Amino acid sequence: MTTIKIGGVPEHFNLPWHLAIEEGMFAEKGINLEWIEFPEGTGAMNKALRNKEIDLAVILTGGIIKDIANGNPSKILQLYVSSPLQWGVHVSAQSKFTSIDQLENASCAISRYGSGSHVMAHVQAEQRGWDTSKLDFKVINTLDGAVEALINGEADYFMWEHFTTKPIVDNGIFKRLGDFPTPWSCFVIAGREDFVLENKKAVLTVLETINTVTADFKKIPSIDRTLSNRYEQRLEDIQKWLSMTTWSQKQITTEEIEYIQSKILKLKMIENEINTTKYYMNIKK
Repeated sequence: MTTIKIGGVPEHFNLPWHLAIEEGMFAEKGINLEWIEFPEGTGAMNKALRNKEIDLAVILTGGIIKDIANGNPSKILQLYVSSPLQWGVHVSAQSKFTSIDQLENASCAISRYGSGSHVMAHVQAEQRGWDTSKLDFKVINTLDGAVEALINGEADYFMWEHFTTKPIVDNGIFKRLGDFPTPWSCFVIAGREDFVLENKKAVLTVLETINTVTADFKKIPSIDRTLSNRYEQRLEDIQKWLSMTTWSQKQITTEEIEYIQSKILKLKMIENEINTTKYYMNIKK
C-alpha cells in the first residue's frame, strides 16, 4: 500500500475526491490516499508542498504557477477544473462601499501572500487600471478570519469563491459588490517533482481514478442534493454552480501557462519568465 498525502480546500469542488476515498476506489488499487484540508487555501498548500508535508495538491492554477516560478519544486500534473473560478468581491454588510470601483484605495483581506485571494486582487486591480503597487493587504488566514476582519474594520474587502461565501451573504454578514471570474482554468492537480518521479505508477493510478469519477460526476443521481447537504448550500445555488463548472481530465496547455505567466509577470508577482515546460509534467505517456 502506497501512502499519498494530498491537500485541498474544504469546498464543493473536491467532493469527487471524498466520494472516491469513501468508496475505497484508491484503496482497492493499493493507494492509501490521505486527504488533508487546507481552509487557508493555495498559499498554505504551496508552503506544504515546499516543506514536503504533502505530496500532491488540488490547487488554484494561478497560485501554483506563481509559486513554481518562484522556486516551488512542484509540477502541474493535469487540469482538475477547467472552468473559471467565480470570485465574489465582498465587504461587510454595514460597509459604506457600494461598488467595486470604490475599492481602489481600500484594504484587502487575503488568506496569505501567494494565495488565490492575493493573486486575484492583483489581477482585478490591473484590469481596472488601479496602481497595483499601492494595494494594501491584511492577512486573515481563513474565511472565518475574513469575517472577523471585515466586521471589525481591520480590512475593507475580501475576494473568495462566490458559492462558498454565499451563505455568509445570505445571512447578512457580507455584502457582495460583484463577481470577478478568473481569466483561466481554476484548479489543477500538482505534485512535488521528486515524489512524483519516485512514485510515478501510484500517482498515475490516482489521476486515472479521480478522472473516472469526475468524468461522470454530474451524472451521479441526486448529486445536487448530496452537494447541498454536505456543504450546507441552497439547492438552487448548487444547481447553478454545477451548470457553470467543468471538470477536466487533460493536461494544461502551454498556451494557458504562457498567458498566466505573462499576467503575473506584468503584475511583478514573479521576477522572471521561465520555460513553460518547467511548469508541468506529463506522466500519462
